[in-house]
Amino acid sequence: MKKALILIAVLVIIIAVISTYTKVNFPSYLNLPNQVKVPLVKKQPIKKVIVSEESVITDVVSQSLPSVVTVGIKKTISTRSYTQIDPFNFFSPFKQIPGKKEKIERNIGSGFIISSDGLIITNRHVVSDTEASYQVLTNDKQKYNVVNIYRDPLNDLAIIKINPKKKLKPLQLGDSSKLKLGQLAIAIGTPLGEFTNTITTGIVSGLGRGITAGSPYEGLVEKLDNVIQTDAAINPGNSGGPLLNSSGKVIGVNVATSTQGQNIGFAIPSNVVKELITSFKKRGNSFERPFIGVRYKTIDQQTAVLNSLPQGAYIVAIVPNSPAEKAGLQVEDIIIAIDGKKINNKDQQGLAKIILQKKVGDKIKLKIWRNGKILEK
Repeated sequence: MKKALILIAVLVIIIAVISTYTKVNFPSYLNLPNQVKVPLVKKQPIKKVIVSEESVITDVVSQSLPSVVTVGIKKTISTRSYTQIDPFNFFSPFKQIPGKKEKIERNIGSGFIISSDGLIITNRHVVSDTEASYQVLTNDKQKYNVVNIYRDPLNDLAIIKINPKKKLKPLQLGDSSKLKLGQLAIAIGTPLGEFTNTITTGIVSGLGRGITAGSPYEGLVEKLDNVIQTDAAINPGNSGGPLLNSSGKVIGVNVATSTQGQNIGFAIPSNVVKELITSFKKRGNSFERPFIGVRYKTIDQQTAVLNSLPQGAYIVAIVPNSPAEKAGLQVEDIIIAIDGKKINNKDQQGLAKIILQKKVGDKIKLKIWRNGKILEK
């Protein structure tokens, strides 16, 4: 009986803490007042702060869409002639049908604005055809002809120039060195060259990846290192479009998708774009770039040791009337140094990178290997 009384007393205390001022009736045998008023602890209002991923994405998209463009190609091609057989013409059954010229005009990629006067970033493989002309479709449905193209020889990037009718809204570049796995990633572009202003979302799912970029829609294929991996859907035609963070800053340039699995896309880090823009501005926003006029293959340290050759750039072809031809360079020469800088992969001092640091008209000193002898040009 005593235990029962103790339990009831405990219940009375609990009710006193959590109940409002109310009348509580107790049995008469407890020898307690028939009615007890129990004070209520008044509830305090709770301030709720809700961060919605959906609102973040919609805000980023609405701010960024005016700065994203679609890149299209215009080109005239000639079809091949062919022989047609007429089975009803016994004397002349074969008829030669001449080829025709066809005009091709279609959307092939994406890009984004980096200056109000019409500079746009895209992928180099999107605008790789030097015999074609290109156009840009802005978010407000305005079409502009591309008047100039600067193709980065080191990365799959290009700067294209249009002459807009009004000032354009550029996107801000973020710092890709601060990326973390799992953070939000938003891709905008024109997948398959058809669905303009398509938005896909995901996360940064990998950093420092190595891939082969390009597609049947866009042509050029090349190897890229240190790219961002994301599970945001990226398809052919998305190439050149921005990959954005939750602040609406560009963290990468969409470049490729994996053909071996789903939900695997890649982007070139924004800091690589910053380097390109800095190099471009150093030349006075010039679309001309220095070159010596050779096609080459890099001989790395391992290949050099195995073949008893020096490390450098092995010349496989020379452009006619180029500085290289005028200087007397030959096929199978190996360029081992430029202005005293050795060409190697270890310090990323490749031939293209060293030449890119020069200006058009600069004179350089070459150290080359030819048939076992070291020559200077």
